[in-house]
Amino acid sequence: MSQITILWADDEIDLLKSSIMFLENKGYKVIAVTNGKDAVDRVQQKGIDVVFLDESMPGLTGLETLSRIKQIDNHVPVVMITKNEEENLMEDAIGSQIADYLIKPVKPQQILSSLKKIIDNNRLVSEKTTSSYQQEFQKLFMTMQENLDYKQWAELYKKLVYWEIELNKSDSSMVAVYDSQKVEANKEFNKFVIKNYKRWINSEPGDDSPIMSHTLLRQKLVPLLKDPKPTFLVLIDNLRYDQWKAIQPLVMENFKVDEEDAFYAILPTATQYSRNAIFAGMTPLKIQQQFPDFWKNDDEEGGKNLHESDFLESFLKKTLHEPIKHQYVKITNHRDAELLENNITNYLNNKLTVIVYNFVDMLSHARTEMEVLKELASDEAAYRSLAVSWFDHSPLLNALKKLAEKDINLLLTTDHGTVRVQDPSRCIGDRETTTNIRYKSGKNLNYEDRDVYAVKEPETIGLPKSRLSSTYIFAKEDKFLVYPNNYNHFVNFYKNSFQHGGISLEEMIVPVIKLSKK
Repeated sequence: MSQITILWADDEIDLLKSSIMFLENKGYKVIAVTNGKDAVDRVQQKGIDVVFLDESMPGLTGLETLSRIKQIDNHVPVVMITKNEEENLMEDAIGSQIADYLIKPVKPQQILSSLKKIIDNNRLVSEKTTSSYQQEFQKLFMTMQENLDYKQWAELYKKLVYWEIELNKSDSSMVAVYDSQKVEANKEFNKFVIKNYKRWINSEPGDDSPIMSHTLLRQKLVPLLKDPKPTFLVLIDNLRYDQWKAIQPLVMENFKVDEEDAFYAILPTATQYSRNAIFAGMTPLKIQQQFPDFWKNDDEEGGKNLHESDFLESFLKKTLHEPIKHQYVKITNHRDAELLENNITNYLNNKLTVIVYNFVDMLSHARTEMEVLKELASDEAAYRSLAVSWFDHSPLLNALKKLAEKDINLLLTTDHGTVRVQDPSRCIGDRETTTNIRYKSGKNLNYEDRDVYAVKEPETIGLPKSRLSSTYIFAKEDKFLVYPNNYNHFVNFYKNSFQHGGISLEEMIVPVIKLSKK
């Protein structure tokens, strides 16, 4: 490590010679100044790693000097040193983003401890995270080899997400090891889903099967409607579990988490299927049978999610013993979002308000199409960061803050997740074959058996078929389906993009969170 340079500003600097010599003997370089102006001038010259700043200097006060230093370099850590223990002074300093706060007289060992905390914090955190993951690695690996049930797979995925976030946060050398472990987990998860999916989708209430798209409202929303309080269901489309964990701190500034659960998105893990299934409370096959005018297959013209409010209306009528006042609100652009923010409290008159927020899905599709977004969301950590940045500045968060002041039930969920695709798989179909690169349906499909889950009788997994010979194929793990024509171009175009429709932990195991006011 290169030598650390400390700037120490104190009008009684001569009294601190012993402390300065102590630090220099420890290998630190100390630049001493006696006033705030000189401190500011020295920071402007760059090369300062840490500032020790006396609060009560003549001329520029410590807080004034701190403010000017932060304007020059907002990232340089500043330790405030003062004789004054007044609470408002400490709050002002902390509010100005100081790294530490010490009270005079300060012992050399206190200074050294503060430096260690500031300078070595990232290294120590990284080392501790790496060590902890190394210990956990074998446990996770052994767990994958066990005969896990759907609840255990959800818990395993949550643990993997936890370690992914922690390792990325600490810039650990174990990230590559983790990535390979997640690849292995997805291989085992695919085997598990393929083995059990038909049984799950055809199970009756009470059977041992996970909550899935078509049973989500019955199991998670309907019990809340028995409560006299207004209920809000907010569905942020395409929100992965790791993205929920990333935005959770922002949500918890205003809400408490009563329950954090996960459900399994149905196949295909695509909006047309999963979100219609959520609001209808039935599989796509049953939707097609009961609402033939509303359901459109992939190869048919027209919007595929235009009747969610009709499906919700029908579900509520069938499920509840009496009608309730409810409203379905769909946000597809920023203007709609601003209207939501302005009018959110008007919905308190409803027993149920459903808000579908189409942002993350647009982000994932735009990320494929736009080079700038490919740069911004180049990997999993960047994709999470982009979602956090959007949420932090979104009208949706502002609307939720207004609701946080009210006594309501709030259910936050999604329809499916996405996976970053890496491995192309050749597929051939006729001109009527669907275009999605994580799943396809059509006749006369040719594909690599090892790369897909193929279902030649779609009705056995609750899916309609547009033709007698229709087959569905779902890409496994991080595969994506590419036609041989212009193969290299499309491989380069789609590789490392975030897609949905197939089988992966990221697409299928998605969050459903119950929140209430603090």
